[in-house]
Amino acid sequence: MKKFILAVLSASVVMFSGCASKSVSPHEATGLEGTKVNTYLIGSYIDVKTAKEKLKAAGFEIVATYAPVKKGTTIVYTDAALKAEAAKPGRSNIAVMRLFVDKKDKMISFTNPVYFGKAFMQDEYKHAIFNAELEKINKAFPGLKPSKDVYEFDGLADYHFMISMPYYDGVDVVGKGTNTELLAKAKKFKKGKNLIFELKLSENSTLLGYALGKRTSKFVKKIGRENAAILPYCVTIENGKATALSAKYYIAISYPLLDMNGFMGIMTVPGAVVKDLEKVFK
Repeated sequence: MKKFILAVLSASVVMFSGCASKSVSPHEATGLEGTKVNTYLIGSYIDVKTAKEKLKAAGFEIVATYAPVKKGTTIVYTDAALKAEAAKPGRSNIAVMRLFVDKKDKMISFTNPVYFGKAFMQDEYKHAIFNAELEKINKAFPGLKPSKDVYEFDGLADYHFMISMPYYDGVDVVGKGTNTELLAKAKKFKKGKNLIFELKLSENSTLLGYALGKRTSKFVKKIGRENAAILPYCVTIENGKATALSAKYYIAISYPLLDMNGFMGIMTVPGAVVKDLEKVFK
């Protein structure tokens, strides 16, 4: 147990101080091998307006704001480096990072770019890029602490909740057609009310942020509003398909402390996510 605790603390120190590597390829050491890394960065409460100003001052672009829970706001943001990585085939989900501002529980929570970078980029992960994103966040928001949610750095690229559960590339196809047709449907459905953001990444790839149905999105309240930055849900339009990360994957990697009992409590949610998104692209 003592070794486990030291490993977690060691990972947190590395995450917040940065690594010594100057240029890191996907197969070079990062300094995080053999450790656990935190899923989120937790800080003292600031309001949405102040948070957005700080993000902009740090060089980030605000993509959208969204209220996933009562008295809670997700700020979706990006920058040139994230968009460049996301423009690579199959990597669109890394285009945005998220900051959850919780007015109810008086805290803020950032998605950790190193954690999600490793998970979503896999063997194309470049530590220098995502660690630089982390350092930008820490500089703009000093005093952030590691979340209780952690996972082994070495296992993030091949993450799945358990045997028979999907990996990152086990996406749900929720629509087919030309990219133009699919984008038009997303904008037309319910007069575009559920389309939270549209972010073009390349000539063949666009990332959408979409609001799930009210009933479906309630899973956040059930398993932990502290990680409500998981919403809005993302849909990728790429090469004639509209796809979304499998909820069995995305929920699990966003809530790494969720156990089997917790997952069984929301067992209908993954199917509901698919149904909600398929309606958009009929």
